[in-house]
Order: sequence, then structure tokens, then C-alpha cells
Amino acid sequence: MKILKEMIFNRMALNRIALNKMILKKKDFTNHMRANNRFRNSYSYSECVRRRIITLLGILALCSIFYGCKKQLVFSKMNHEVQAAQVQQSISEKILRFHVLANSDSDEDQAVKLMVRDAVGEYIEPLIKECSDLTETEKVVEQKLPEIVELAEQVLGENGFAYGASAELADCEFPVKTYGDYTFPAGEYRALEVKLGEAKGHNWWCVLYPNMCFKGSMYEIIEDDAREELREVLDEEEYEAVLDSGDYEIRFKILDFLKNRM
Repeated sequence: MKILKEMIFNRMALNRIALNKMILKKKDFTNHMRANNRFRNSYSYSECVRRRIITLLGILALCSIFYGCKKQLVFSKMNHEVQAAQVQQSISEKILRFHVLANSDSDEDQAVKLMVRDAVGEYIEPLIKECSDLTETEKVVEQKLPEIVELAEQVLGENGFAYGASAELADCEFPVKTYGDYTFPAGEYRALEVKLGEAKGHNWWCVLYPNMCFKGSMYEIIEDDAREELREVLDEEEYEAVLDSGDYEIRFKILDFLKNRM
């Protein structure tokens, strides 16, 4: 009986030991899983932070690129505008323009404007034909201003227009103007300016010196000799500028378009 009790006691002890081992293993497993989860959570958080940092750096890099591009576009446009202004000023000192302003934009006023243009052109063309430089051309034109006014008013009167005309050599502001293959930059130019009536209508213009007004088929076609005269008066940079300035205007519009969207 005693032996049986000892055997039962020993079995119970062994069972307790086994149970304790199982409990310890379960605790170890649980602790291991908790540690593993903590590691995973820590790794996920670190990865999330890393990705956010990379994204932020990417955004900053893009912002820097766009800012640099916008700044470059602004500087590029400023440089072109400065160059264009310098070229315009240089060109304006070497040419004389012919400017006729209509009374209004009515069909009748615009039509008589062209009649006055033709009459004045036919009158003045032989007078300046032999002029050798800008100074001589301006002197001849200034001397003939009364006759130019008289001729303009004669054309107006013959066509039933009661308003008068005026003419002067003046420094006039011109927008960008294209004449044949040439585009002259905006700015102030010396001009023979003929005003009809209130002079509020669309105007007509050409280059009086060097003579590009009276070549070929009246005012519309620039012949080779007129091109050569212009090339002789302007230096190479100025001549290329009036040939290319239309392209400059397009580039400025593109720069504005890009700048406004950055």
C-alpha cells in the first residue's frame, strides 16, 4: 500500500513538472511572439517614417526644380527684353518712319487715308531719292511739311471730307510693327506723322529712310534694293533683329504662358 502511494505521489510530481514545463514553454512562446510583434511594429513604423521622408525629399526636389525653371524663364525673358530695348533704341536712331493716321475706322475714313498716303508718297519720293543720310532726309521732309499738309487737305476736299490734316516730324510711340519680312520692335521712333481729322482710326506706316516706302508695287512689296539699303544703314545685329523680332514675340508669349502656370 505504501509503495502504491509512493508511485502515485511520484506520478503526480512528474505530472506537475511536465505541466510546469508546458506552462514555461507557453510563456516563452508568448513572450517570443510579443517580442516578435514589437519588432514587426517597430520595423513597420521605421519603414513608414522612411517612406515619408523619401516622399518629402522628392516633393522638395520637385519644388526646387520648378522654382529654378521659373526663375530661369523670368531671367531669360528679362534678358531678351533688355536686348530688344537696346536694339530698338539703336535702330530708332538710324531710321525715319512715315505714319498716316486716319480720322476713324469707318470704311470711308480708312479709304481716304490710303489716298492721302499715295498722294504724299508720290510727292515726297523724288525729293528724298537722292538723300544720302538720315539728317538730309529729315531736313528735306521738314522743309516740305506745309506742302504735305496742303496736298493732304486737297485730297480730303476732293473726296468730300471737311476735316483737315496736319503733318510734323515727331517722336512717336509705335507698337511692334511688321512690314513685309521685317518686324520692328516696339518703342519710340522719329517719324513724318500725317494726321487726318481726329486721327483716332487705324494707322498706316512704313520706313521712309532708308527708303522702303516707294519701291515696287506701292508700299506692299520690299524689293531687293530696299533690303540692301536697310542692311547698309543697320549693323548686322540690328538687321538680324528686325528679321527675327517676330520670333522673339512668339518666344515671349511662350515664356509668359509657362511662367503663369508655375
